[in-house]
Amino acid sequence: MSLEPTPSQTIGPFFHDALLGRDLTELVPPDEPGAVRITGVVYDGAGEPVTDAMVEISHSTPTGFRANPNSPDGGFSGWGRSGTVDGGRFSFVTSKPDPVLTPDGTRQAPHVDVLVFARGLLKPVATRLYFPDEEEANAADPVLASISTPVLRRTLVARNEGGALRFDVRLQGEGQTAFFGFE
Repeated sequence: MSLEPTPSQTIGPFFHDALLGRDLTELVPPDEPGAVRITGVVYDGAGEPVTDAMVEISHSTPTGFRANPNSPDGGFSGWGRSGTVDGGRFSFVTSKPDPVLTPDGTRQAPHVDVLVFARGLLKPVATRLYFPDEEEANAADPVLASISTPVLRRTLVARNEGGALRFDVRLQGEGQTAFFGFE
């Protein structure tokens, strides 16, 4: 018997009332010392908010380890998920990670890995959020430095806004966020 491949199907839409069994937007309590709020909007190619996207974040623990049961940070998962609501908005409360050591011993600037799932995409898109107060570390980060276009590099650095970090994601078009390939 021969099996025919089936065509790809786009991901989403995500129905907010069935998406989450529990709140995965607060990785740490908002009043915890060092807690940081990350907010943003997901925009489509026409500049319209995407109201049915899903955003996932992951990052190292505050001491620079990737989350695992044996890390010194105990139960911190470093992972969160938010559906977009009210005009494509998403929000997370997390802690700022330390720089991450790579296998070759270089340091990556503190960053948050971001995946966006949205209608019309065959696969999620992957990007990163870098912290605006880490100018020296950002300048030396090998991943950020691999983006040759300064305008695209700037799309990965969040901006301070009203006590939070603002990180908008533009899926395509003018001001498109820099995305990374992954397998």
